[in-house]
Amino acid sequence: MFTINVAKECGCFKKSDFENNMTFENKDDALMQAKVMESHMNQKFCQKHLFYTEETAENTFTIQVEERPQESTGGCCGGGHCS
Repeated sequence: MFTINVAKECGCFKKSDFENNMTFENKDDALMQAKVMESHMNQKFCQKHLFYTEETAENTFTIQVEERPQESTGGCCGGGHCS
């Protein structure tokens, strides 16, 4: 059996139809589903986090969660007076 584990269940994940610790009969199916979940989460969730898949143990794929880096404004505070 192969497992997909989501390292941190953020609010968007909890509201989604995805399940944590899903199991699959073979590695290819587990990896394909993990990549589908990763892509969906990166595109459709609130954009506060970045998601990526890692093979973290034998028979386990973990979808890691990181804070999305803030986009640089080039030193400008966005107040409109820097132009």
